[in-house]
Order: sequence, then structure tokens, then C-alpha cells
Amino acid sequence: MEIKIKSIHFDATEQLKAFIEKKTEKLVKAYEDIQNVEVQLKVVKPATAMNKEASLNVSVPGSKLFVEKTCDTFEEA
Repeated sequence: MEIKIKSIHFDATEQLKAFIEKKTEKLVKAYEDIQNVEVQLKVVKPATAMNKEASLNVSVPGSKLFVEKTCDTFEEA
């Protein structure tokens, strides 16, 4: 499984990247044939709370899965 992490308008720390990789590795429990996972992180409105947006594109044979959530921190999303 290949994991791609994109951070838009900021530089993600190594600690955040390690956290994301650890969490996405757990997806194998739900789907064994995951081809790749693309994680996109974006700060929506820098001066407000609930401004961290995380989205995942998961490619599995025959379909693509997508989820998106906006929270106060990337780890929470």
C-alpha cells in the first residue's frame, strides 16, 4: 500500500506525517487489497477554530473511497 500525504499552504511536521501513516496502516484491517491512500491536509481559515480539513482518497480494486472532515486539529480529523 502506497501512502501519499499532501499538505496545502503549510508544511506538515514529521510527527504529523508519522501519525497519519500509523493511522492509515490500520485501513488494511477493513480492506486487504488497498492499492494506495492519498491524504490531503488543508488549513481552511487560519484565524478561526475548526479550520483543519483532512480528506482521504482510498483506491481499492473496482472503486475509490473518499472521506473528508473538518476539525480543530489534524489528528482529530
